[in-house]
Amino acid sequence: MPDIALQSAGVARCRTSAADVDRAIAHRLARTALRSLYAELVLYPKPGLVSLCDNGSHVDMTAETFVRSLFSLRHYFAAVAAAGMRAADMGALRRLGIASEARMLEATRGVNTHRGAIFTLGLLAAAAGVAWSRRRAPADSTLREIVAAHWRRDLLAVPAFAAADCSHGRQVAARYGVGGARGEAISGFPAVFDVALPAMRFARSRGVGEARAQLHAFFALLAHVDDTNVLYRGGSEAAATLKQGAADFIAAGSVFADDWRRRAEMLHRWSSSRRLSPGGCADLLAAAIFVDRWQHNEG
Repeated sequence: MPDIALQSAGVARCRTSAADVDRAIAHRLARTALRSLYAELVLYPKPGLVSLCDNGSHVDMTAETFVRSLFSLRHYFAAVAAAGMRAADMGALRRLGIASEARMLEATRGVNTHRGAIFTLGLLAAAAGVAWSRRRAPADSTLREIVAAHWRRDLLAVPAFAAADCSHGRQVAARYGVGGARGEAISGFPAVFDVALPAMRFARSRGVGEARAQLHAFFALLAHVDDTNVLYRGGSEAAATLKQGAADFIAAGSVFADDWRRRAEMLHRWSSSRRLSPGGCADLLAAAIFVDRWQHNEG
């Protein structure tokens, strides 16, 4: 009998230890997500977007607004990663996302700072949780496969995390026939895995620092993505002009050219003067930074 009791106690300790490890990993994933969002915030110049240097095209938000928003999201990313470890369905992830959005809006006094990130990074954090629970390395192909296997069917059938049926992204998707964040997820995040991450890795191979590598990835996204925020604020003509400006920036040498900052700031001033804010590209960049840092064990 004592032997059986000791064995039972040992099994309980092992189970507790495994649960503790999973909790620690979920919190590491949350820290990685928050630090990735902060890394996107501090980048400059990003056409039309808020940074520590200025508010870009925005009159309703500052860097401080984003920091308050980030603080409100700290428990969400841990919870959604843990949900992924349990292979939770889209309904469970959506409930976490809606609750997190409510906390964000309370923290920012009604300003939408991270709605897209709640969806995009939340889904990728959940996918990373699934990968961890199955002891699989978080390679690009693995994360894409997990999103498709676990949630694509539900993404096709049910709304995304946004609480309001009349969100700007949905209005634009209907009007211009673009997918937005939900379309990205359904397709396996091609902007993250086929555009931003390859651009970031290429820039790193050219010997530039992390900030410039991330900016190169951002301009690559800007040149490729139909950003619903830009379409909503400026329409198709302004969106096409901004995409072409980003493509011209890359063609002229991107962040590897001597005058890259001057040209990036020119596009930033142009976007800001027309109140264009490519927030969708910002979310996708943060997602790429998240994946990259998690793959390199940079929690």
